[in-house]
Amino acid sequence: MWDMLYYLAIVLFLAVAMIGGAYAVRQYLGGTAGTLPSVSSLFGGPKPLRRLSISEQFNIDNRRRLILVRRDNVEHLIMTGGPVDMLIETGIGTPVGSVQTDATAPVANSPQRVDPTLT
Repeated sequence: MWDMLYYLAIVLFLAVAMIGGAYAVRQYLGGTAGTLPSVSSLFGGPKPLRRLSISEQFNIDNRRRLILVRRDNVEHLIMTGGPVDMLIETGIGTPVGSVQTDATAPVANSPQRVDPTLT
């Protein structure tokens, strides 16, 4: 009887250790562990800043969707989900309400902000 409980405790301990180890490896490889560097930063240096993001999206119906994609400082309007994906408008600049003046323009040497939801 005690032998069976002993082996059951060993199996449970090993299962918990394997799950904990898999979680730790996943956090380490993903680069989200507290102070540990990710594997990609050890071999390839820091990750480059993201140049591509989705500014907005709008569902037209159950299948079709309008997506406003931002690349660098240019936006593109794309419709997806139909029989053919279409580029509706390209080269959309900054909206009129958010035009930057020289006083509010960012400094050239300051790092670009990255959307934290994309990382």
